[in-house]
Amino acid sequence: MVAAKRERVKRERAPRIAERQRADRIRAILDELYPAPPVPLAHDDAFSLLVAVLLSAQTTDVQVNKVTPALFALARTPQQMAALGAEKILRAIKSCGLAPIKAKNVARLAELLVDRHGGAVPESLAELEALPGVGHKTASVVMCQAFGRPAFPVDTHIHRLAHRWGLSSGTTVEATERDLKRIFPESSWSKLHLQMIYFGRERCPAQRHDPAACPICSWIPARGRAPAR
Repeated sequence: MVAAKRERVKRERAPRIAERQRADRIRAILDELYPAPPVPLAHDDAFSLLVAVLLSAQTTDVQVNKVTPALFALARTPQQMAALGAEKILRAIKSCGLAPIKAKNVARLAELLVDRHGGAVPESLAELEALPGVGHKTASVVMCQAFGRPAFPVDTHIHRLAHRWGLSSGTTVEATERDLKRIFPESSWSKLHLQMIYFGRERCPAQRHDPAACPICSWIPARGRAPAR
């Protein structure tokens, strides 16, 4: 019975060991390719990052970076943004997807920051997620990139890569986030979030992807394909 138990434990540990080895190799490749990845959204402080991330929903970072300079020229603080109002905010961001909704959310968000937080961006996930237009991913980005708090923001792109690389079988971004946090050390979460964004855009796109030419997919086994060495 003892021998059978040891064999069962060994079988159960093997997938986790393989998973850890895969994660370590992926991390090494990403560190080599992107040793110091910048935050793709232009910002000067926690408030400008919060607004930029909110605007990036269903809009490219490139487009957000085109509209935010004009917006922040009009209002750089929550107090100024609240005074600006949704109509003028909309004029500045009208080229963004869902601009009318986003303009209202930015205006109301700024009002709440002034009324409830003394004009400062709160440093907790719960308080950030209570703001209009701020979901878990947006709050996580602000937590790790503005405040240096441990968080692993997962959007649909990171969700796609985690599944493609065999790091998660989760069907939601929330499940994938839990898996990635379990696999990777907490100290690496913020950097890995950015590295995976850049890698997905530049080397591992959703469409017309060549696995054989990919620095990661080329050696990771996929359905119907044997692993490369």
